[in-house]
Amino acid sequence: HGPCYCDQACEHTLDCCHDYAQACPVIPCVVSQWSVWSGCAEPCKTTYRVRRRHVIQEPRNGGEVCPPLEERAGCVEYWTQQGTECKQSLIPALITTGGFGKARKKRAAADGNERVGYCVEFQLVAITQACLHSHHSYTHWMQYLREGHTVCVECQHPALDSRSQHCYGDGSGSKKNQLLHWQAVGNPQCRGTWKRIRQLDTCSCPSVHSFLFI
Repeated sequence: HGPCYCDQACEHTLDCCHDYAQACPVIPCVVSQWSVWSGCAEPCKTTYRVRRRHVIQEPRNGGEVCPPLEERAGCVEYWTQQGTECKQSLIPALITTGGFGKARKKRAAADGNERVGYCVEFQLVAITQACLHSHHSYTHWMQYLREGHTVCVECQHPALDSRSQHCYGDGSGSKKNQLLHWQAVGNPQCRGTWKRIRQLDTCSCPSVHSFLFI
């Protein structure tokens, strides 16, 4: 007798009203569809984007609780809100052996496109094992990549962008000791990180640890 309280306690004390199931039906949480993904939280940084949903019906009478109402996913935005390109430290460097450099320079001179390039020294921080197991003749150069070594990478035509006067991925504009990403051309599994040490306007790269930006 008396009013029926929908507090679920009666299920444990076994003194529910005879019409408890009808008077207090289980109502699960109901949420809306996900919103569209937002833009990146900040441009020119490895950050995150967000999507949200809201509660349409709160759970009652022991109904299923509400799921998370926000999700985040990693993202990188390469353009600022003003439409200008971000600093190149965001872009992974594509490199190949410096042995191709002479042929490149000959071709550039024949085309009348020879432009003064530059070199960048990096300290290799991390390297995938795939670099050490490159058995094809065109990938042997990858075995000279060793963690802790300093490497010299040359930026020359045609990789030298005519507008920015830089090679993509050269780390210009990066902070001191910032980890930058690189990938070897010819074996996409050979990649890693390095730190930019300095830029050399006059290249004097050693023959063994010398590479090219692509």
